[in-house]
Amino acid sequence: MTTPALLPLSGRRIPPLNLGPPSFPHHRATLRLSEKFILLLILSAFITLCFGAFFFLPDSSKHKRFDLGLEDVLIPHVDANRGAKNPGVFLIHGPDEHRHREEEERLRNKIRADHEKALEEAKEKLKKSREEIRAEIQTEKNKVVQEMKTKEKKPLPPVPIPNLTGINGGDPESSDIRKKREKIKEMMKHAWDNYRIYGWGHNELRPIARKGHSTNIFGSSQMGATIVDALDTLYIMGLLDEFRDGQKWIEDNLDFSVNSEVSVFEVNIRFIGGLLSAYYLSGEEIFKIKAVQLAEKLLPAFNTPTGIPWAMVNLKSGVGRNWGWASAGSSILAEFGTLHMEFVHLSYLTGDPVYYKKVMHIRKLLQKMDRPNGLYPNYLNPRTGRWGQYHTSVGGLGDSFYEYLLKAWLMSDKTDHEARKMYDDAIEAIEKHLIKKSRGGLTFIGEWKNGHLEKKMGHLACFAGGMFALGADGSRMDKAGHYLELGAEIAHTCHESYDRTALKLGPESFKFDGAVEAVAVRQAEKYYILRPEVIETYWYLWRFTHDPRYRRWGWEAALAIEKYCRVSGGFSGVKDVYSSTPTHDDVQQSFFLAETLNCLKPGRLEMQ
Repeated sequence: MTTPALLPLSGRRIPPLNLGPPSFPHHRATLRLSEKFILLLILSAFITLCFGAFFFLPDSSKHKRFDLGLEDVLIPHVDANRGAKNPGVFLIHGPDEHRHREEEERLRNKIRADHEKALEEAKEKLKKSREEIRAEIQTEKNKVVQEMKTKEKKPLPPVPIPNLTGINGGDPESSDIRKKREKIKEMMKHAWDNYRIYGWGHNELRPIARKGHSTNIFGSSQMGATIVDALDTLYIMGLLDEFRDGQKWIEDNLDFSVNSEVSVFEVNIRFIGGLLSAYYLSGEEIFKIKAVQLAEKLLPAFNTPTGIPWAMVNLKSGVGRNWGWASAGSSILAEFGTLHMEFVHLSYLTGDPVYYKKVMHIRKLLQKMDRPNGLYPNYLNPRTGRWGQYHTSVGGLGDSFYEYLLKAWLMSDKTDHEARKMYDDAIEAIEKHLIKKSRGGLTFIGEWKNGHLEKKMGHLACFAGGMFALGADGSRMDKAGHYLELGAEIAHTCHESYDRTALKLGPESFKFDGAVEAVAVRQAEKYYILRPEVIETYWYLWRFTHDPRYRRWGWEAALAIEKYCRVSGGFSGVKDVYSSTPTHDDVQQSFFLAETLNCLKPGRLEMQ
């Protein structure tokens, strides 16, 4: 269960990685400045150097350092100090003070020399004609372009690919199971082939309108989200011609140097995760290279006062921001908490600790914060480092943060004890405050809002049944049996949310108020958008218990999707699961291929 590329995630399976050129947007802007502004920049640099002598020399009486610390977890071959701003502790003690004063004097002399040099250069610049200045600007521009091309061709360090097991499990003995496996594979072909015809290169597909589709999480560019997201499903199903088509498109067309604002979280789990999975499965270097190129574009999102990343970042300019609706400009727990596995793999594959250090900084910061009732609120302000609204959910806004804590521990071959402790602490608080039984005996996970439990559970929270089962082994006080049973109870509740609809597909969220149990009340909660979480939990429970009910429930869901969501141009979500004549939403989500069919595919529910 600890094989890196095969643990399914609620936002995607465990990923692989890639490396590429930085964007250098400020260089491009500078090279287009007017000549007068160039001269102003030179003079301002001269003034900055002068003031630097007074404000930036070290003060031997005050040596303060903010250090969250880093452990050698998972990537011992990486030098954690390489490229760091403060590679080691710089402290001055007694006998070293004289040496320190000499160092200060040396620095002052160097600054004076730099001042004189800058002044001479400024004088020389003022003597040049406009044509000469233009020529110098063009020379500098050509130099930057060449440096970018050189870095782009720089090979990544060779890293051994883990020996993956369970990808090709062979054919089951049962002819019935073989037929079901082929049916799931045919559904994948139908979804992929129609995307190939009508939406190729677009992020997603509108299967009824038969054209490409995208949302603001992918920005304004055609980045082929479905192609990247579906690669591992194609590979494991043995659809290798389709896999190679996707690989060819990525080699020729996938470009991250676009002026497009994207969701850091969604791009991480779907693109970096998808590329890294494809790399680990196939060994093709292009996937690793592209993953690293994209990761470098995401790094500016971490440039906040706390190191908690922005929700959105412009891939070209590096400018970040948060969603306007997110609790006074807060970042979201499930978003900044769902980067760890991909970024650790990036450092493993590149030998560059920067990715690892970014996510470890987030972890250390969270460990230092007080949590109301031991619960993690869904909102954290990246400017102040304070929690936003006290809203805790294991569904949307919170879900995959907990999943990634557990899987960070599994990914480390169970050596990342810090991650396991954070997971155990969080789950104990969740069980105490959020998990309840309804009057009808259904176990559900509510949401905590400002001291009040809302008796509502989202489809996204249904992944937790599988998470509890996955985390049972290694739980505290020998409670493995308890958590396996808890996972089974959540799976049963989520199955009821499906079974109590006309279509036998689950709503987006469902209530437990009075006589209403596991049923959506508001019209805006009655839709199904091809989500995977319930089927994912069935898969985990099937693998841990081999109870045939989970395989049966998974097949029921597959038949309902086939009957009500399949259209001639692919698969579409439905707007009301309680209506026997549903209206389609005309969107084939990329995660339908990457996750929903992934959890139903050969090697998942239908493995003998």
